Amino acid sequence: MRLMRLKETCQMAGIEKTTAYKMINEGTFPKPVSVGGRAVRWVSTEIESWIMDRMEERDALACEE
Repeated sequence: MRLMRLKETCQMAGIEKTTAYKMINEGTFPKPVSVGGRAVRWVSTEIESWIMDRMEERDALACEE
């Protein structure tokens, strides 16, 4: 587990920065962790879990078809 900056988080998730913050506000993307001052980071395992959840949703839809 490690902490990642926004740029790396977005690259890993395949989304843009504005999309990440929109999804955070909607409660559909992991929230960042404060590391002091205005600096925030994302937990790599939480992003990996979010990606896995998207894959499970995709596979569940494929089984329904």
